[in-house]
Amino acid sequence: LIAKDGRRVPVLIHGNTLRDDDGEKIGNAAFVVDLTDQKKALELAGKVQRSLIPARPPSIPGLDLAGRTDSCQEVGGDYFDFLYGSDFPAGILRVAVGDISGHGVDAALLMTTARAFTRTRAVQPEGPSTVVANINRDLALDMGDSGSFMTLFYMEIDPARRMARWVRAGHEPALLYCPVRDQFEELSGAGLPLGVDRDAGFVEQALPALHPGTLLALGTDGIWEARNPEGQFFGKERFRDILRREAQRSAQEMVAAVFDELDRFCRGMPYQDDVTLVVIKIK
Repeated sequence: LIAKDGRRVPVLIHGNTLRDDDGEKIGNAAFVVDLTDQKKALELAGKVQRSLIPARPPSIPGLDLAGRTDSCQEVGGDYFDFLYGSDFPAGILRVAVGDISGHGVDAALLMTTARAFTRTRAVQPEGPSTVVANINRDLALDMGDSGSFMTLFYMEIDPARRMARWVRAGHEPALLYCPVRDQFEELSGAGLPLGVDRDAGFVEQALPALHPGTLLALGTDGIWEARNPEGQFFGKERFRDILRREAQRSAQEMVAAVFDELDRFCRGMPYQDDVTLVVIKIK
């Protein structure tokens, strides 16, 4: 609502039709609740959560990196991180893209917990399957019987040796695009979402060779499941077409192109889910 002094006041309006004993309508009742304090709390939570997302990617010889996440509410359950630097095993980039079930505050709290567990486990010199198994065990203890879970795509890239290893824990497969062959490949693999079974095992996959120009795209389903006002889905083919068209541009420009196309497609319709994308290009 707009107050007399011009302030915008967030409110919750709950209305009911009033009827007599015979079911005849006798009027209406509405309750209006000022949500200013709750809105401020959510905005603060959103700022804190956004501060946990990398402000900029690390500078790594041989790699061009970019990432972005947009929440469908003030806070969200999507997550990405670049794990690289003095706190982590030397020379190896670790990338995590996750999606907590549900939306809002509950998902955001679990996202921050998952981020902490991932960073704690990634500093250890174990391979991806062991790291993800340990994160799963930590989350399963925290989530308990809540019914919540997290999907995760966790990848390690060795830029010096031009090879990659990954684990897919219930998450959508990442995409590899080779501009020379104009060919896409899905990086799949078996594995339950995290927090479902504390003793679950995870299968590690490998790419023995990453050729110059190769593009890796790690996203969440909020991209291809976004809808326009007619109810049409954005779709994976449209997503692939953008990656193909923008493949010669920088990783940052490619991420921006996907989000710009999403905005044009949705035409003002709010996202129904959080949207996250990480692009990695082999120089």
